[in-house]
Amino acid sequence: MPAGELDYAFQPWGVGDGVAAVVGGIALVGVAAGAVVLMRGARRGVLDPRWWSVVGPLVVVGLMAGVGWRVLTAGVVGANIGAGLLLVLGAPVAAGLVVWAVARGVWLIAGRRGGGVASPGV
Repeated sequence: MPAGELDYAFQPWGVGDGVAAVVGGIALVGVAAGAVVLMRGARRGVLDPRWWSVVGPLVVVGLMAGVGWRVLTAGVVGANIGAGLLLVLGAPVAAGLVVWAVARGVWLIAGRRGGGVASPGV
């Protein structure tokens, strides 16, 4: 079916295929570099292992946002059931994960400053 006859929950940005490929490649390199930095920090003991409970949910939210954007901008014939399910089910899950990550991060910082929970090996 021609693209002009498709229905969209949200119109995708008017970005050319070449630009999208370059930006996607740069993003992929950035994700790989970030993962390497985090893993090295964890192995060397620079990154407190408790912070994975903050980083992990945020990584999941990032993945959900990427897949969600693809679902919301998909061209369909008729109703986009995936967009509705994403908004009804995915948005509360993503919000919960962000709230968890923020609360856990604040708790970890407050514990470090207030002399509360000691880090392992201290």
